[in-house]
Order: sequence, then structure tokens, then C-alpha cells
Amino acid sequence: MTDFDAIVIGAGAVGENVADRAVQGGLKTAIVEAELVGGECSYWACMPSKVLLRSGAVLATARTVPGAREAITGALDAAAVLRRRTEFTHDWDDDSQVEWLESAGIELIRGHAVFTGPKTLEVTAADGTVTELTAAHAVAVATGSVAVLPDIPGLKEAEPWTSREATSAASVPASLAVIGGGVVAAELATAFTALGSRVTVIARGRLLAKQEPFAGEAVADALTGAGADVRLGTQVERVETDGSRHTLHLAGGSTVVAEKILVATGRAPRTGDLGLDVLGITPGGWLATDDSMRVLGPDGQPLDGLYAAGDVTGRALLTHQGKYQARIAGDAMAARASGAPVDTAPWGVHAATADHAAVPQVVFTNPEVAAVGLTAAEAERRGIRTRVVDYELGQVAGASIHSNGYRGTARAVVDEDRRVLVGVTFVGPDVGELLHAATIAVAGEVPLERLWHAVPSYPTLSEVWLRLLETYGRPRVVAPEPDDPASSAAGSDA
Repeated sequence: MTDFDAIVIGAGAVGENVADRAVQGGLKTAIVEAELVGGECSYWACMPSKVLLRSGAVLATARTVPGAREAITGALDAAAVLRRRTEFTHDWDDDSQVEWLESAGIELIRGHAVFTGPKTLEVTAADGTVTELTAAHAVAVATGSVAVLPDIPGLKEAEPWTSREATSAASVPASLAVIGGGVVAAELATAFTALGSRVTVIARGRLLAKQEPFAGEAVADALTGAGADVRLGTQVERVETDGSRHTLHLAGGSTVVAEKILVATGRAPRTGDLGLDVLGITPGGWLATDDSMRVLGPDGQPLDGLYAAGDVTGRALLTHQGKYQARIAGDAMAARASGAPVDTAPWGVHAATADHAAVPQVVFTNPEVAAVGLTAAEAERRGIRTRVVDYELGQVAGASIHSNGYRGTARAVVDEDRRVLVGVTFVGPDVGELLHAATIAVAGEVPLERLWHAVPSYPTLSEVWLRLLETYGRPRVVAPEPDDPASSAAGSDA
């Protein structure tokens, strides 16, 4: 039996952050990992996928700028892109991540963890060695999520890729059928189209259905323009495999033939084999939490000393949001262990408030989609009285310098009663770098009147902020309150 103050299950980006904050809070902390330290994001998701996308995005932009365009004499070097991807994953070796754990004072225990009781675990290593662990104060689950294969006849036999196989591929298939219309499907369809594969996207609805409608439309148009075949509003009914040739039969009778199939239709939590039933939690489901990231039991009350963060909670399946939850969880664990005050009020130090209405996300397609907060439809469903303001990004001076024929759209969703932004979406080349300003405005609930004083630099894409405000209308004059000392001088220059 090995004793710790806190134990974290899962050493991905989220688990690492939970453990780091717990150690900084004075807790002796161990982290348990059955695969690679660094997890999904480092080896099969965020990093390798963005590396695969970047080369194509740079080349596409260069082709729109005279002078650079004429210097381009060839197509994308797919082999070089794959080599760069492998460099970023360190050839799927986690030595550097292990070194970081050691430098942070976090003890690594390799193996698969199973709960044997509240705050007790049994960890089985690859060689069968079993270690029993106990936590004096808390256990945090940060085991992430896995891709789900839909129940389509013949699909399993076709040995389809999920995002893991796609981002770690050793070569580019001649043809690729992508099933799904979400972020993973759109990004990997963009990447493999640029890498030279004949890509067909098959989605039951529109692309990027959780974003503003114009975002998915722009991405679908761009994929089509790049040579992909985008089929929306349909679904795969069955798959037939003949050697390396897969035939996908779609609703309505049409077919798609591809060398490889990529499935990107959703994810499920990694909770089925953790022994959660000994804690009264049904295995295999998402772990509901309060805003300090304590896991809620069947009665809706937080369980003593049990936390969760990241994908496994189902709150926001994004690495940066999981790391945000992790920081809150680790700090809350340490505070409760020491008897310090815990601030769980909205926007408090120990409250993951941003998960509810201020989640940012960049979709690294071409064009990029960058959004934070609520879409116009979401705001309406929540009963917010809104006004929607759109502006064409191509009309901003910085856009014309960025590239010839720049096309893009910016949308601001304004809460008319509070006169603050509740949602912002940008669609266009390289708009991801615009997003944090929008995130600050939404999370900080910055009044429109104050935003007029946030002057954007010229000529940059950020000038779109001024154009959105101008389109909305002039700022209103707010009279000072009678007891405001400034009111006595208000008439001096009237």
C-alpha cells in the first residue's frame, strides 16, 4: 500500500494540470497512466492534427499573395508533412513528458487503475505487477474520451480509422471517406485533401452543426473548391469490403468507394473499466460534476474526495477547457485538504463558470472558424433578448493586406438588456488569433460602451472590432448617478 495526499488517474494534458496544481498546493501527488504521458492531445489529437493542417494552410495563403504565389513551383510535400508530424509527437515517445512530471514533483505510476473503494485504487502494470494506492484527501479522474464507431453493417470489418489512426498515419491514402460532420471530420478532411487524398465527406446534417450556420457553409464550400466531395444530409447504410477497396452504400442508393474510411461521429467517456460501481456510479457514463469539479453521486450530491476534469465530464470536450477545469480541481483539492476557504461562487477561484457560456474554440479548417460563447440560436433558446451584428471581414484593411480576395465573416451576438457580448464568431483565414480578445469580452462581460475605447491597431484584422461596433450603432450616453462625485463636474464643459 502506497499512501499519497492526492491521486490523479490519467496523465494527459488535463491530468498533468490537476496533479501540478495539487503539488503546488502542498499535496503529495501521484499520477497513474496506462499509455503515454501527455495523452491524446500530445500524440493523437491537438498537436499532430494541427501540424498536419498547418502546411496546407500556409501554402493556400501563399497562393493568394502575388509575389509569393509566383515563387511556388510544386505541390505540398506530403512525406515532409508526415515527418514534421512525427517530430512533434517525438515518434510517440513520452520521455520528455516523464521528465517534466519528475521536475514538477509528481510521482508517475504506470498501469491501469481500478477503484477498490473511496480513495483507494489497485493499479495493474503491463507486466502484471499490482500496486495498491490510497489517497488521504482526493482522487481525480482525468481519463478522457474515446472515439465511437456507429452501428453500421460492415463498418467494423472495414477496419476504419478513428482520429488516432488518421493523425498517426504513415502514408496518405489515395482516397478517404470521412463519416461525420463535426470538428474532427472537418479538420481531417481539410488536412487529407491538402495532402493529396481524394476525400469524400458524408454527414447526416450540415458541417459544424454546433457553430453558426455560415461557418459550416464556408468550410463546405472551401472543401469542395479544394477538390473534396461533400455530401450532406445523408448517411451510410452499409459498407462492403473487397480487399483494400471499401464501398459505402448511402441512403438514396448512391455509393462511395475509398481506400480508407475515417469515422468521426462522436466520442464516449473512458469510464467503463475504472471500477466506479464500488462508488455507486454506473460505469461507462460521463462523470457529472459541480463547478469545483467534484463528481456528483446518483443523488446529485458531491462525493467526498472524488473529482473529475476534462473530456470525461462531458462539459466541454476541448483540451484548453479541460486544463481550465484541471486548474480549478487541483486548487479546490488543495484548499479543501488544508481547510482554506473554497470560492465556488460564479467566476470564483474554484468555479469552472466559463464552461457554461464562455467556451472558446478554433476549428483549424481552411477557412478557420473561431467562436466563443453562444451562437445566436443558443442565446435565443436561453431566452436572451439579442441583436445579431454581422460584418464582412474582407472589407477590413488588414484583410486586404493579408491576402488578395480575402473572404470571411464576423458575427457578434449582443445581449440587449445588459449591452454585453454573449457570443462572437469569426470565419476566415487565420482568424484563430482574433479569438482571445473575443473571449475576454465575453467572459469579462465588457459593456459595449467600454469596448469603444479598446482601439484596434491599423491595419490588422482586429479592426473588425471597430466595424462591428459601428454596425451596431453609436454608444449611448450614460448619465452619472446623483451620488457620483463625477456628476458635480459633468456640466463644466456642457
